[in-house]
Amino acid sequence: MILIIHAHPYPQRSRAGRTMLEAVRDLPDLEVRSLYDLYPDFDIDVAAEQAALLRADLVVWLHPVYWYSVPAMLKHWFDVVLLRGWAYGEGGDALQGKHCLWVATTGGRASSFTESGVHQLPFDEFAAPIRQTALFCGMEWEPPLALHGAHLIAEDEIAAAASAFRERLTQWSAVPHAKREIWRPNDFE
Repeated sequence: MILIIHAHPYPQRSRAGRTMLEAVRDLPDLEVRSLYDLYPDFDIDVAAEQAALLRADLVVWLHPVYWYSVPAMLKHWFDVVLLRGWAYGEGGDALQGKHCLWVATTGGRASSFTESGVHQLPFDEFAAPIRQTALFCGMEWEPPLALHGAHLIAEDEIAAAASAFRERLTQWSAVPHAKREIWRPNDFE
């Protein structure tokens, strides 16, 4: 089963996030948990979130990048759901061997995420805390997907990214787990 943890504080205003979700909603064995819709008061149902994670083989974290990180709700979700003794630490093996795919949208174009760009670092530098969160919980890190310039690019570019996202999930579902490639550093994008 594929579980998408969607964390956009203004999902109705998100062209890219909305299009990405619409492209995959009809896939079999897929569950979408839109955190800002489920928990507008930030009072996360930890048991429900952990139960969803237990059902999943692939966990997708889909969100816009805010200040080089995840939106506040997803950070809060990490803090209250991925608990010691459950997700990591002694006895914390609930996510061991599950796969994790990070799907991020950014406001800046890809050229902004270079040493000479406005952010002065390649985008994969910003993946480190998110990747480490998955790895610390014993998850297998899948090569991430990033859609840059989400509010700047044309609808057809967003549609192409959504199609690529759908294809990625479809291919992931079709490949037997034993034959999956393991992510290695510098595989971003």
